[in-house]
Amino acid sequence: MPARRRLTLALAATAGLALLELWGGVASRSLALTSDAVHVCTDVLALALALAAAVGSARPADPRRTFGYGRIEVLGALVNGTLLLVATLVIVYEAVRRFSAPVVPSAPLMTAIAALGLAVNGGIGLMLRHESRRDLNVRAVLFHVLGDELGSAAVVLGGIAIAATDRAWIDPLLSLFVAAIIVAGVVRVLRDATNVLLESVPGDVDAGNLEQHIGRIPGVVGVHDLHVWSIASGSHALSAHVLLDDRRLSEAAHVLRDIDECVKAHFGIAHLTIQFECENCPIPVRH
Repeated sequence: MPARRRLTLALAATAGLALLELWGGVASRSLALTSDAVHVCTDVLALALALAAAVGSARPADPRRTFGYGRIEVLGALVNGTLLLVATLVIVYEAVRRFSAPVVPSAPLMTAIAALGLAVNGGIGLMLRHESRRDLNVRAVLFHVLGDELGSAAVVLGGIAIAATDRAWIDPLLSLFVAAIIVAGVVRVLRDATNVLLESVPGDVDAGNLEQHIGRIPGVVGVHDLHVWSIASGSHALSAHVLLDDRRLSEAAHVLRDIDECVKAHFGIAHLTIQFECENCPIPVRH
């Protein structure tokens, strides 16, 4: 199934779940369920942004944006992360307030709706898991979904505990647990997106090992000014100055081909820019 179709189906299912959990949170007076609903609402926005990013990143490069529109997904991931942090602050504030003014929620209703949310999020997570391996924005959405899975499971267990003990403090405590889940996921998403925007060396590339691989290619004497960065998730680029022994231009073309094949096979780098230098090349004298 194409990524866009998966995202569209996930968006529709998540929007329906968000509405159901918001109603259930209000009806059952459960802050934990309402907090999970807020998280699901941010998932709706995350999925909408991911879908927009998938459409935008498929646009071809043009004279103004020669690398294309792949970083739209990175910008979308940053927006998703920011929304999650804001939602987390609201949840924490309300949870602290509930500790001083406890409210016993309707345990059967909150448990039933949270169990339904657990099932829906599980299906969405399985649908998006494969695509998340190569798309940062879908990975951000998957963190939302996985967070909701843990949150829904906690609300189910909390509902059972409240029904058995009638303890009101369990509900805001669960809300803080949901907030912790959100923070754990958003930190990773923001870190990955920031690394792309700062053009850091991708996490799956060892720059030292890369330099050694290029240095072992026949004809290469040395490598310097090596730069490796991500254009978008799963799309790496490289530029470097490569010092060659004294050889003909036609032979240098073979060295370039060997470098290209090496970095693609071992490091998944598709965009390559190499400037050759010759250690013993004579400098022409102009008259």
